[in-house]
Amino acid sequence: MREYVIMTDSCCDFSADMVRELDLTVLPLSFYMEGQELFNYPDNREMDPKEFYAKLRGGALGTTSAVSAGVFQAKMAQIAADGKDILCIAFSSGLSATYQSACIAAKAVMQEHGEAKIIVVDSLAASLGQGLLVYLTVQEKRQGKTLEEAAAFAERTRSRICHWFTVDDLNHLKRGGRISAAAAMVGTMLQMKPVLHVDDEGHLINVEKVRGRKASVNALLDKMDGLAEDPSVVFISHGDCEEEAAALGKAIQEKYQVEKLYINYVGPVIGNHSGPGTLALFFQGRHR
Repeated sequence: MREYVIMTDSCCDFSADMVRELDLTVLPLSFYMEGQELFNYPDNREMDPKEFYAKLRGGALGTTSAVSAGVFQAKMAQIAADGKDILCIAFSSGLSATYQSACIAAKAVMQEHGEAKIIVVDSLAASLGQGLLVYLTVQEKRQGKTLEEAAAFAERTRSRICHWFTVDDLNHLKRGGRISAAAAMVGTMLQMKPVLHVDDEGHLINVEKVRGRKASVNALLDKMDGLAEDPSVVFISHGDCEEEAAALGKAIQEKYQVEKLYINYVGPVIGNHSGPGTLALFFQGRHR
């Protein structure tokens, strides 16, 4: 059996330490802020998350860009030239063109390197939901699963990766076209907070609205209570609200037998649309 590499993109929102721990190849998405193109590397070499969220709070507006097919192709070709196969788990096709870029690149590299095998899986996930799927797939690889078996696991498991999150400022969702200007204005006046999730097709869906931040955070716990099938691995991402993320993690650990709790920032790709104060919870459920 040929050795294979697990590849993903930086929308997985893993830290550099987690990337090393899991032995991943991670390609960066890019974002534009204040007229400058920056790359979202896991080590945050081009912009620290705190600085990013400070700029958002100050009114800066950003845009994001998918990983190009050329970037994927260059890295995939390098790995193929080393005699290794690739399992690439990409940012949801429902939110980005990154998956399509990976597929185009994989086809080109396999034509050039006839012995190479590259499987691209659409995670239908984002942020640490994508990260959770990658993490679980790495565990399968470590148990000796083949490239094809690991890919089948990822495709089978992605529909059970639950994404539940809330945001603090509706205006960022308004700018991203997720809610109307009128809904943002009325919601802000009434202190309404949305509870959102990523559906089976990888799209961002506004599920319900609750009044107040505490109620919205409690709603995340309620969703886990109703859906969780295997709470042993739980990931939480946040838009520069570390204390709330830690408190949510503690509440979950007190209630469930959690073996792996991982907390990290929502990166700029998602954070640009969700804004400061975003709090997201990811776990394995019966369904999304």
